[in-house]
Amino acid sequence: MAGIVIKNVSKSYGSYSVSLPAVSNIDISVPDNSFLTLLGPSGCGKTTTLRIIAGYITPDTGSIHVGDRLVSAPGHVVSPDQRGMGMVFQNYAVWPHKTVFENVVFGLKLRKMPSDQARAKVEAALDLVNLTGLGNRYPNELSGGQQQRVALARSLVVEPDILLLDEPLSNLDAKLRERMRIELKQLQRRTGITFIYVTHDQAEALALSDQIAVMYKGKLQQCGSPQEVYVTPANRVVADFMGLVNFLPGRVVASGHVDIAGAGFALPTSGIAPGENVEVAVRPENLSLHPADDGSNGSRGSALVGTVSEQVFLGNIVEHWVQLDMGTALRAQTHPAELYQPGARVAVTVDDARASVFPIDTAQAAAAA
Repeated sequence: MAGIVIKNVSKSYGSYSVSLPAVSNIDISVPDNSFLTLLGPSGCGKTTTLRIIAGYITPDTGSIHVGDRLVSAPGHVVSPDQRGMGMVFQNYAVWPHKTVFENVVFGLKLRKMPSDQARAKVEAALDLVNLTGLGNRYPNELSGGQQQRVALARSLVVEPDILLLDEPLSNLDAKLRERMRIELKQLQRRTGITFIYVTHDQAEALALSDQIAVMYKGKLQQCGSPQEVYVTPANRVVADFMGLVNFLPGRVVASGHVDIAGAGFALPTSGIAPGENVEVAVRPENLSLHPADDGSNGSRGSALVGTVSEQVFLGNIVEHWVQLDMGTALRAQTHPAELYQPGARVAVTVDDARASVFPIDTAQAAAAA
């Protein structure tokens, strides 16, 4: 097996006079036997990065090492078939005129493996992806999830060190996607293969990954564990992309203290000077609602005050939309037993340990970069 080191990788497209960067100075270290997800919106560079790793695209700068072996650099690219990598595409790319067995055995035939040995390996691969006994079926006789498993088996049967997956679940329905997430993670653990996975789906990335690399406009914004990326986003872009979030305007009054519309909050302000205007990012589940005192002027100690404008019961949680007296609307999620009807006056408190603070200028620069 092998880990991957991606160092200062860039790739641009366009004319000689106008160079458009698809990816810019990407640095990621992927440990052996781990699951890394490249996450970001369309056009962020995640698929370009994956194709550079696969050897289909030559980088303009930087290098990629698999273990101690250099596989990509300007002027030096090891061909995809010599990299010890498997690739699973978004559209499965299974041959409709071949049986499941014929699809999966194809790579072994190219390696001229003896038929008895190849058959044993195909059967083992089909068993690994829960397709035992379906070798004689054709793709049109399979469900979408089964076709995806055929594509996985075809990649796994050649025993790659690394498996690359380009949005492989995007064509499946929601329930099947959820089931396949679990199967993919279990498959990675069983095989010990390094997985690199591309998606724009935050829930998918959180469910599958050991590491998430968040990309935006060709740049790596943050790489860390799902917990790190979700709970302590590196910047506003990451906070905004990783699920639901509220942004509240505030001002740093002292180290570790932020004023929001007259309410004081103890929040992390490292590197931000007193007097600077900031945005406080807090997720809906990290807000608490309490009945507000009548006659409030918009804040109460370390709470903000507002009026519930909408309530949505979702079974396991209740979402409340609150119009704060300070003029900002926010979304709060509470336990089903905590119901506040539209029109109710509420005080909103923040879980200080799970809020992030970003300088206004830095936030705007990151969003425009």
